Amino acid sequence: MIQQYRKNYNTNFTSEKHEALVQEIEDRYGHRPPFRIAETPLFIGKAKKAKLIDACEQIIDVIVQPDFKKKSKGALLNGQVVPNETDHTTFLQMDFGICRAANGELMPQLIEVQGFPSLYFYQYTVSKLYRKYFDIPEHLSPLFGGMNGKEYLEMLRLIIVGDEKPENVILLEVEPEKQATQIDFRICKELLGVPYKCVTDLKCEGHDVYYEENGRKIKVHRIFNRVIFDELIRRDDLKRDFIFTEEHDVEWIGHPNWFFRISKHTLPLLGHIPYVPNSYFLNDVIDNVPADLENYVLKPLYSFSGTGVIINVNQYDIDSIKDPENYILQRKVEYAPVIETPNIPAKCEIRMLCIWEAGEDRPKIVNNLARLSKGEMIGVKYNKDKDWVGGSVSYFE
Repeated sequence: MIQQYRKNYNTNFTSEKHEALVQEIEDRYGHRPPFRIAETPLFIGKAKKAKLIDACEQIIDVIVQPDFKKKSKGALLNGQVVPNETDHTTFLQMDFGICRAANGELMPQLIEVQGFPSLYFYQYTVSKLYRKYFDIPEHLSPLFGGMNGKEYLEMLRLIIVGDEKPENVILLEVEPEKQATQIDFRICKELLGVPYKCVTDLKCEGHDVYYEENGRKIKVHRIFNRVIFDELIRRDDLKRDFIFTEEHDVEWIGHPNWFFRISKHTLPLLGHIPYVPNSYFLNDVIDNVPADLENYVLKPLYSFSGTGVIINVNQYDIDSIKDPENYILQRKVEYAPVIETPNIPAKCEIRMLCIWEAGEDRPKIVNNLARLSKGEMIGVKYNKDKDWVGGSVSYFE
């Protein structure tokens, strides 16, 4: 969105450079991501950066309040509460659609907030590769707080590995080799030495947890959790010794309960913030739904990656919901097509990646993820056969 850099980038872009970037990822990590890597990053100036930071800080103000745990208690489902919950989340991310306000200014509008880790390692790597293959001005950075890449990785190492041996720390997923995000697991293993394991790999002896490798039983001291619970619940075919809701002698890095506590369930608590579209628990408005339903999106509280979302809502949809307490109505936002491409402009969404370190009063913004779209929504299925769309990163002044 800095026009000078956008013009220079587009003029000097070649598809050969872009393919070389993608190929280097595949060659280095033995895996080509199944998601589309966009042809371009974003370039964001100081004024727009300030708005994104302001939006994040106002949302964080709510999450750090002493009564947040009480207000988010209803997000925890019976039978899915994991013991030894931490005082606060370790990871926090906020997705903002870039929209145009009534006065014509570009404004971030919150789409989702999550107390769960995203692609902290892949985003670091892909930002370096865009810079390698394309002319990215040195004074622009994807990182925040004045951090350089070395400091960023050391921060992640201290949070995830700490004083443990890397082999005693695992990244945990459901069938990690089948996940669309496995490139992040591979890069995490390369940079931190932390192996990634499936939930079926873990064995338990009393409260101890271990996995086997080359005939050795290796005890697990820390779990960097990447398991999405709604996926795990659907996988009743998995034979597991490790059950999340039982007591285990492990330290959670990213405690699973925060996946629920900071989620779509949080959105109705943020209605006073100008960067947050009005959101309501459906059961609170079921008898008095907004007259302009066409301007709202209906979202299930417990779903992931857009599953079950109804974009064009009508009264029939509302009447069909049997458990309105598990849905929210969120006012639609209209993404602005602001990214100039060789054909039609692209819309964008920016995910601000935060870390809440132990002993600190509040989370801090550390990195970002960007996604470009020319379809009705951001996801891959809405952008088939389109170019200059997909996953990317923002560089900020």
